[in-house]
Amino acid sequence: MTIKRKTLPLCPVATTVEMIGNKWKLLILRDLMGGTRRFGQLRASVSGISQKVLTQNLRDMQSDGLVLRKVYAEVPPRVEYSLTPTGRSLAPVIDIMAQWGEKYKKSVARRTVKSV
Repeated sequence: MTIKRKTLPLCPVATTVEMIGNKWKLLILRDLMGGTRRFGQLRASVSGISQKVLTQNLRDMQSDGLVLRKVYAEVPPRVEYSLTPTGRSLAPVIDIMAQWGEKYKKSVARRTVKSV
């Protein structure tokens, strides 16, 4: 696996945002936390993503060292994606985001009920 070298921000938060800072990358990471997935499985589980955008995000994440792409010499070709150890190390970040999102959704629901 070759990780492309790029200039990273000085701020560690900005570095993290650069690696996972779009909605699609976060949802792809979320799904790959559950294990290896094929392209079609990812496309089906990340609702609203186009084939082109999924492909580009997977390529970016692969070149950043977060995702592994394994191609099997079969007909038809089979390609599987999984997380590298670096990608898996983002699990606590994803978990905290999920917990925060759940708490936020509950607080919004409580406010909505009170205002009715």
